[in-house]
Amino acid sequence: METTPIARPRVRLIAAALALAATAALPWSANAAGYPERPINLIVPFSPGGGTDISARLLAAALGDKLASSVVVDNRPGAGGQIAADLVARSQADGYTLLFANSGMLAINPWIYKLHSDPATAFAPVSLFSDLPFVLVVPTNLPAKNVADLVKLAKAEPGKHTFASSGTGGAPHLSGEIFQQATGVDLMHVPYKGGGPAMTDLMAGRVDMLFASVLETMPYVTGGKLRALAVTGATRSPAMPDVPTIDEAGVKNAQSGSWTAVLAPAGTPPAVIEKLSQAIRDITADPAMKTKLESQGAVAHGSTPQQLQELAASERARYGQIIKTRNIQTN
Repeated sequence: METTPIARPRVRLIAAALALAATAALPWSANAAGYPERPINLIVPFSPGGGTDISARLLAAALGDKLASSVVVDNRPGAGGQIAADLVARSQADGYTLLFANSGMLAINPWIYKLHSDPATAFAPVSLFSDLPFVLVVPTNLPAKNVADLVKLAKAEPGKHTFASSGTGGAPHLSGEIFQQATGVDLMHVPYKGGGPAMTDLMAGRVDMLFASVLETMPYVTGGKLRALAVTGATRSPAMPDVPTIDEAGVKNAQSGSWTAVLAPAGTPPAVIEKLSQAIRDITADPAMKTKLESQGAVAHGSTPQQLQELAASERARYGQIIKTRNIQTN
């Protein structure tokens, strides 16, 4: 039916409105297709120079090359990572502000701190970046050549032997709690304000054992100042191939350690998430990146967003059980 002269302006208005609506819907898909069009900020929850910061800078450089953009590392330390987490959670969900998180922030902190940002809902998972297994080390003068010896020693005198950690509620502390639960030993926890003081007292023989990163322990193990009994990951560390896994050492259900991952604010367009995730998976598959991470005692490990989400949920439940069972509280 032919439109009347009066009806034609109305038709044109409707057509214009439909075109405007279609145009308004375009930025999400268009931005995803052209993403990134400006620098990306990678927020790191810890101070420059530490292991997490070094890994983040490796990723930032590689991701910038992969996306033909600039990825800027922004260190926001404090509150166990929550200052950085809150900043990212409040950021615009456009893929230009990302969080470089570790497992403690996602799986442990919700159980022991009052958080402003719930990690289960405030973020969109992007990809894992690395696994960071710990090493169980003891002073060379401790009469324990392997894990079986250590368990036997601890069971002979319950409550006497000590394990150090870099602080209550951290992943190294919880590794000690997992070890006790898996072996049935009774150890005394000695928390320190950081890994450095704990390592110093361990080498001096003032404490009996410590769970710490491969990067931290490797110089002392190769220098003969500490004895490595087991790594806590599912596989042996490329940096310490002669050290058995905790499972190989005879202790079941005692895997622990840390991992790093990239998150975006909740609501970030799925196409942007997938583009970032694929880029990180490509980066972690690169032999050069694998070698760089291995030199830090880490293992390159990319993932899909779904795999990261499932891992975080599983680890959160596991650590929650440990924290409740062992009655772990922070001051």
